[in-house]
Amino acid sequence: MKLKKVLAAVMAIIACVGMFAPVASALEAGQQRVTIGADLDDTQRAQIYKDFGLERGTVTELTVTNKNERAYLEGLVPDGKIGSVALSCVYITTLEEGSGLDISTNNINWCTSDMYKNALTTAGIADAKVMISAPFPVSGTAALTGIYKAYEDITGQSLSDLAKSVGAEELIVTGQLAEYIGSEDATEMINQLKGILDQTQNMTDDEVRSEIRRIADDYNVAITDAQVEQLLGLCRQLEKLDVTELKEKLLSITQTVQKASQAQQAISNFATGVKNFFTSIGNFFSNLFGGK
Repeated sequence: MKLKKVLAAVMAIIACVGMFAPVASALEAGQQRVTIGADLDDTQRAQIYKDFGLERGTVTELTVTNKNERAYLEGLVPDGKIGSVALSCVYITTLEEGSGLDISTNNINWCTSDMYKNALTTAGIADAKVMISAPFPVSGTAALTGIYKAYEDITGQSLSDLAKSVGAEELIVTGQLAEYIGSEDATEMINQLKGILDQTQNMTDDEVRSEIRRIADDYNVAITDAQVEQLLGLCRQLEKLDVTELKEKLLSITQTVQKASQAQQAISNFATGVKNFFTSIGNFFSNLFGGK
């Protein structure tokens, strides 16, 4: 099971980087934007800026309305989950090329960091630190719109409408599946499905359904026929994006994973060595002075 999760994690990174090319290949690092839900009052806005560790006025602020949110979410989730007000807020900072996505959340009780990460990379967003917050617990689905708006304002270019729509659908499908099987398994299952899109493109719907059920069996989870259909629909939408870059990124991503693993192991070995050194010194003096 551990090996299976490691492979799924690697496939998630591969899918995230290779699924859809980012808007700009060499986006300048350090550019920042804040998007604020239009319906926050002054006290709530002040609290959001405190959450972000910012002073209002130091970063360009954009406003997101409920109408903006509905552009991507309407029809994907029950109307009540979208609501009639915009409350989720976002702080985004661009990072050096190859840094990946760093996502953190506050008062978000439905979407996880991994769910956001996968949806954003599907939409074409890469190399950014993103903080998502709300004045009180909310689902967090609407925050995706704020991230899209902030990123497009930074780049001065529009993300693909199709990619943004599919990214939103992926976020919702993952969240709905997570309600039944847990967010970790839901995220990993969809990542595995994304990892074989070059194969599913040539499969019939029934063959894809069988593949979905096989992946579910690998994780020892039971999914309903309705959930299989939902995943099939997402798969067909994902196939409309550029999946050829997936294999082109495979070698570089594998090397990146290996380097990260090696670096982590080196740090662990160094820490163990330091601990053993001081333990040995302590034992030496303890023996020298008779334990006193």
